[in-house]
Amino acid sequence: MKHKYIRLIHIAKSQLNIDDDTYRHLLQTLTQKNSTKIMTIRELKKVVDNLKAKGFKVKSSKKAGRITATEPVHQKIRSLWIELANAGTVKNRSEKAINAYVKRITGIEVMDWLNTKQAMIVIESLKQWQARI
Repeated sequence: MKHKYIRLIHIAKSQLNIDDDTYRHLLQTLTQKNSTKIMTIRELKKVVDNLKAKGFKVKSSKKAGRITATEPVHQKIRSLWIELANAGTVKNRSEKAINAYVKRITGIEVMDWLNTKQAMIVIESLKQWQARI
């Protein structure tokens, strides 16, 4: 999970044309650390949020329609989604549709960026949806 935030931060640095000195100062100001490698996930998220406020736009990857999330919690989300589709409740069973649902529930754009706690929130939401049908 950490590596995804770090990757996003470096993409934002490039997208916003931030030089290295300014970048290190930003990290130090926000987290009292000058390297993303030693930050916690919470600190990394704080940096990403700050960069978004400065104009960084997260672009969905071309992989957004492909199955990339392979952790057991992600597979559970996918299986619940497919069960809802088989029951006729969900019209679109694609990975893109799952990601749209995940974003609506958690604010995270791609399912494989979810941590376990966020994934469990999505799973519980899908289970509740199943219980209503």
